[in-house]
Amino acid sequence: MQRSDGNRETMKIKRVLSIQSHVVHGYVGNRAAVFPLQLLGFDVDFINSVQFACHTGYKHFPHGEVMNGDQLRTVLEGLELNGLIGNDGEDGGDNADAIGSVLTGYIGSASFLEAVLDVLGVVRKHNPKARFVCDPVLGDDGQFYVPEDLVEVYKTVVIPKADVVTPNQFETEQLTGIKVETIDDARRACETLHNMGPSIVFITSAIFDEPSTGEGGEPLDEENDGSKIITIVASKRSNGKQEMWRIDCPKIPGSFTGTGDVTASLLLGHLDNHPDDLPLVMEKVINTMYLLIQRTHEAKGKTVRSKELRLVQSKDIIENPPLTFKATPL
Repeated sequence: MQRSDGNRETMKIKRVLSIQSHVVHGYVGNRAAVFPLQLLGFDVDFINSVQFACHTGYKHFPHGEVMNGDQLRTVLEGLELNGLIGNDGEDGGDNADAIGSVLTGYIGSASFLEAVLDVLGVVRKHNPKARFVCDPVLGDDGQFYVPEDLVEVYKTVVIPKADVVTPNQFETEQLTGIKVETIDDARRACETLHNMGPSIVFITSAIFDEPSTGEGGEPLDEENDGSKIITIVASKRSNGKQEMWRIDCPKIPGSFTGTGDVTASLLLGHLDNHPDDLPLVMEKVINTMYLLIQRTHEAKGKTVRSKELRLVQSKDIIENPPLTFKATPL
């Protein structure tokens, strides 16, 4: 990279490979994940596991195509043959531009999951330190979005290869067999997930039966009578010690698609930018998400289309999130 002072300086290229669903209209999957990562300074290569006109919230669904495992492997072959995963020093390069992270989201079949792991294997062949951030999309609010047999595939095959896993409360329960109703439950569930492989567990949203008031006893949010969403992050250090933090946010009414996809992308980005400060990473992620959802809610649309995340309109907070909500150690 040429700087204005005439001195040449090689800038590290931060690259992510994101394998997720795609919609032509709306913000889920790669449409929700790529833009935030780009704003945070990443070059993002993305593979669309499906391409639909819109997400499942619309009346007429699905219209589009689904990629199968063999098609994914063909794309992988083309990337590798052209040195687009890592050049391993070819052409005088030092492999500094190798893919540094892999991000996965919604995957609808076991066969496609197997192909995704083939991709991860090739990425790590060129860069053994490549981070794998896995959003194990299974369902929410007691309902599965995918075939239930994927739970076992995630537990035994996928999550053991992940560095970071980002389940919601329902997904955490399915993956661990632990009913998560208290912080102690969450601690045990995080420990179970750590034992599967990931060093970082980020429970993106949970609702516990706890008093929901501020420091002075006032409700956190009058519109919701103090109801709140709890986010928990746990880190397993090399010495075996587990560290945990939580952030409580007022629950914003409504249903919003794509929030988990944005959350996982923000987590990946901030982890890379602040590798030694997990509480700060958590604060940046949650404060961004809260304001993004708040802006979407304030639009007060009644149609599915009007409830799409205000992602582009929130460029400012993605790049410079306020730190209103603070992480509390557990």
